[in-house]
Amino acid sequence: MDVRIAKCLLLTKVLVADGIMTENERELLEGTMERQGLSPEEKRSVFDLEGWDAAEAVVAQLPDEEKRQLVDQLIDAASVDGRLSPLEAATLKSITAALGLDS
Repeated sequence: MDVRIAKCLLLTKVLVADGIMTENERELLEGTMERQGLSPEEKRSVFDLEGWDAAEAVVAQLPDEEKRQLVDQLIDAASVDGRLSPLEAATLKSITAALGLDS
C-alpha cells in the first residue's frame, strides 16, 4: 500500500471514530487527499476504507519524526468539528500506540 493512501486511511479512521463525519471533516479529508496527490481511484478506495486494517503497519515503517507529524495532524483533524469525542480520543491513542509513539 502506498504511504499516502495509508496516511489518508488513518485520517479517515479518526474522523469516523464517533460514527459521524461532519461536512468540515469531509472537506478536511478531501483536501488532504488532494494535497497528497491521490487519483480519483485512490480517493474512492479511501472513502471505501479499502486496506484500512493495513494502514497502521505501512505508516509504522516511517521515521519517528514523520509519524509524530502525522499524529499531530490527526489530533488537529479530530478537533475540526469543534470537539474531541471519547471515541476519537481512543482511536488516536490506539493509532499512536500502533505507530510505536505511545511514550
